[in-house]
Amino acid sequence: MIENLTTDAAAMLPELVALRRDLHRHPEVGLDLPVTQLAVLRALDGLDLEITTGRGLSSVVAVLRGGKPGPAVLLRADMDALPVTEDSGVDFASERPGAMHACGHDLHTAGLVGAARLLAARREQLTGDVVLMFQPGEEGEHGARLMIEEGVLEAAGERVAAAYGLHVMSAILPFGLVASRPGTVLAAADSVTVTLHGRGGHGSMPHLAADPIPVAAEIVLALQSMVTRQFDVFDPVVVTVGRIEAGTADNVIPSTATISATVRTFSEAVHHQVREKFGRVCEGVAAAHGLTVTIDYRLGYPVTVNIAAEVDRVARLTRGLFGAQAYFPAQQPIPGSEDFAYVLQQVPGAFFGVGATVRGTDPTTAAYNHAPQATFDDAALAVGPAVLAALALDRLAEG
Repeated sequence: MIENLTTDAAAMLPELVALRRDLHRHPEVGLDLPVTQLAVLRALDGLDLEITTGRGLSSVVAVLRGGKPGPAVLLRADMDALPVTEDSGVDFASERPGAMHACGHDLHTAGLVGAARLLAARREQLTGDVVLMFQPGEEGEHGARLMIEEGVLEAAGERVAAAYGLHVMSAILPFGLVASRPGTVLAAADSVTVTLHGRGGHGSMPHLAADPIPVAAEIVLALQSMVTRQFDVFDPVVVTVGRIEAGTADNVIPSTATISATVRTFSEAVHHQVREKFGRVCEGVAAAHGLTVTIDYRLGYPVTVNIAAEVDRVARLTRGLFGAQAYFPAQQPIPGSEDFAYVLQQVPGAFFGVGATVRGTDPTTAAYNHAPQATFDDAALAVGPAVLAALALDRLAEG
């Protein structure tokens, strides 16, 4: 069923690399990606697909009808870039200041085009249909949820039976390796802004003011104690305060201080608990010093959870395509988050990583995704599309 996929994927590599580099030169951020959308539509032209575009975002949904009746599966790629100024040194660097494909979504997009071509050439082998989901707004804009609301899961006429997505990695994972795990594979991510309301005054007489700065510092420490004392170490919580802002001069006590934090959790049970406990710590510490707080707790992406049987499928097919050592069973989840989680809340499937560390570079020291210096090996475009196409062929063969 998967014979010749690697050969055909390798033969497409120059064309996919050209597409990827064009996308890399012209990154777009957010939900409105007209240039990227047009590039995808042009790349899919001639494949005999049923194509629709999004109403509220620049998405592309393409349905590939198989030669035999059967269920439908979904393959997904995210298309948006990051608000990062590129410092990679590559000769196809971003031509748009302040925007960069620092997370590898340009490889995802070109890779799904490659998977579409591999599957279109094998249309008669498909016992069912394939939904190709080209998604904007993964970087914090909940694009997958919006596409679900617009009907992507039913694009083939019935709800898809399974869904698969991947993410390239510019570091940590050596080139060409595919990695995943059953259960939680990526964390939920929330963002919190805490504003402490005190009373300003002269720095020489703090007893006449209500200084929010030491209270903010105390809250930062108390949140770390909350993590270690109120949550199971085997179902962890990560709280990182990334910003504290207060004051204008060394002898002025400000009336307010602001703390901004990210919260990562690895199960939906803890994801629902942490908000209340976070707020209780902030309010309690503030009250002990006579201050009040305003808390803006914003729920981000949920936990990304893989079905064990689908991870087994990823492992089996990867080994069949690229050899016994090509699949790496990850022992722990990654604390990053991903809005493909919304898809996997609705249908069974798997999300996996593909090593795109530039060959000859140490994965432990290479610049990681999101860094202005992040670079990705183009040859990963011969790996991801082959695995995605194999997953669609294999799952549809089950009926």
